[in-house]
Amino acid sequence: MRRWLFAAVCLATLIGLFYAVEDWRGRRAWEQCRRELEAKGAVLDWSAYIPAPVPDEQNVFKAPRMTEWFVRGTRSDPLGEDKAKGSKETAPSARQGGMYAITESALSKVNAPFAARQGSDPGAKDLLVAELEVVAPTTSASGSEQESEVLRFEDPAASDRATRLLAAAIGPWAEGTTGGMIVAPPSGQIKPARLVIEAAATPSVEALKEFCTRGTVRKDPLAVPGGKDLQVTAAGSNLFRVWLPRWVYPATAYLTWTQPAEADLDVMRQGLQRPLVRLEGDYRRPYERPIAGFVRMRTAAQMLAQRAQCDLLLGQPEAAWHELAPVRGMCKMLEGKPTGDAPTLVEAMIDVAITGLYTSIIQNGLARHAWREPELAAMQEQLGKVNFIPLLNRSFNAERAATCRTFEASSRAELRKLFGFGDQKQGFLDRLKDPTYLLIAFAPRGWICQNMCVGAPIEQVLLEALDIPNDQVLSGKLDLTVEKLGAASQRRSPYSFLAAAAMPNFLKATQTMARNQTLANEAYIACGLERYRLAHGEYPKTLEELVPQFAERLPHDIIGGQPLRYDRTGEGRFVLYSIGWNGRDDGGIAGKTNEEGDWVWL
Repeated sequence: MRRWLFAAVCLATLIGLFYAVEDWRGRRAWEQCRRELEAKGAVLDWSAYIPAPVPDEQNVFKAPRMTEWFVRGTRSDPLGEDKAKGSKETAPSARQGGMYAITESALSKVNAPFAARQGSDPGAKDLLVAELEVVAPTTSASGSEQESEVLRFEDPAASDRATRLLAAAIGPWAEGTTGGMIVAPPSGQIKPARLVIEAAATPSVEALKEFCTRGTVRKDPLAVPGGKDLQVTAAGSNLFRVWLPRWVYPATAYLTWTQPAEADLDVMRQGLQRPLVRLEGDYRRPYERPIAGFVRMRTAAQMLAQRAQCDLLLGQPEAAWHELAPVRGMCKMLEGKPTGDAPTLVEAMIDVAITGLYTSIIQNGLARHAWREPELAAMQEQLGKVNFIPLLNRSFNAERAATCRTFEASSRAELRKLFGFGDQKQGFLDRLKDPTYLLIAFAPRGWICQNMCVGAPIEQVLLEALDIPNDQVLSGKLDLTVEKLGAASQRRSPYSFLAAAAMPNFLKATQTMARNQTLANEAYIACGLERYRLAHGEYPKTLEELVPQFAERLPHDIIGGQPLRYDRTGEGRFVLYSIGWNGRDDGGIAGKTNEEGDWVWL
């Protein structure tokens, strides 16, 4: 018995000594790592990212209703978002890719289709676009030749003509910000086209659909929606109908449907006039700090953007700008400036997403020459202030400081909850299979410090790809760094498990930021080009002709640092593009992903 007791005491002593030594080693390693990073300019003290108090009368969130509407955890919901199925905001865990991470599905989630209190169904219905009659090459059409256009099925030029005829029947249209599409004519006022198609044999429904949409360019305002947007159905042995499906909304109907929200939107506009931003709450613990209501902001931005689309389709650019201007203004609530607060990574990426939405509406109006001089100048003023590279840098630095503070100050129970192990549905045996759980639950605290020694320097290396002084993103350097880190991550140890789980997706966030910053820069130039065209009747030969009357400056390409590529093309158009993430000039040809091809202004 005494031997067993002696053995137990020895084992306990050895375990205690092991924990004490590992804790000491971890703390010592982290102190040295921290000193080295701070010598390079890193700010790892979380208190440096806590925003200073601001006067209530200057604080956006102290304006009427703004906290109720746009701070998570509040009850008031004027846009009906909390009632929308699937719109519940849940607290993200670190295991979702970054300590402030939010799932990609939550980021892109759209409430269907608009909030409940915005009114009843806006009258969306199937719209008949065209009636097709297939005849043999020598057969006369059964309809009046004056009302029907005869096209040869095998003729590529005839296919393009069919696309244009369908587009003319539909009239101006735009892709909706919440799905579906918006059309200018009121429901029931579209006059279907009548097409006679000469073919040796009756084509299939799929072949006719391809014939009607072949060569369609979706961003071309003269082109009919292609692909899945059109439906072709048989109406007889040689008769067919072309439909736009039920999620087509007339612009006037949508504006009427959302009219009940106008008073609330005006209150929001007034709140956004205030110059400062600060959420009230306790910032001492990073992941208990107050958080903006991201989904609510996105919902409001989508509604405003779609109302702007409707006004553009109805030839009302001044009204469209009244709706669109606050969309970019909402980003003030996310950027944290000028109080010194650094936005979280999610706040930064929601900012990037909302600005991308804003830019797409500007692009839509420019494509159909709908904007006028006053709106174009106002857009340039807003676009000229879009500066995402330092924003993302601040957010990643704040993310790193928050992670370090949390690792240092959180108990094991708090870390288990943060990393998603608070779910009681997961059995104890299943948890034991997860090395991250084992590390949090049983490993010495010094090992958590060792994880900080791994994660913090990695993020420092990644941040070097954001060249703030030269306003560039070093895409090649970041790709190479991520590739090396990916190979190293295969050799995980107890010193790196937590660091890997808490590490945000730096590459994807940076690519998205760079793409949307480029689009904002291109939009700034495109507005100047349109102002020049309105004044001179044509586009300039070079971008330098825009300065200073139509553009105060010319933004450079943030990939590579060279001027953005520009050239006039035929039919009174132009091409404007960035060389894109791959750092190679692909001649203005866009790729299928952010990594491929050029980033082209369409």
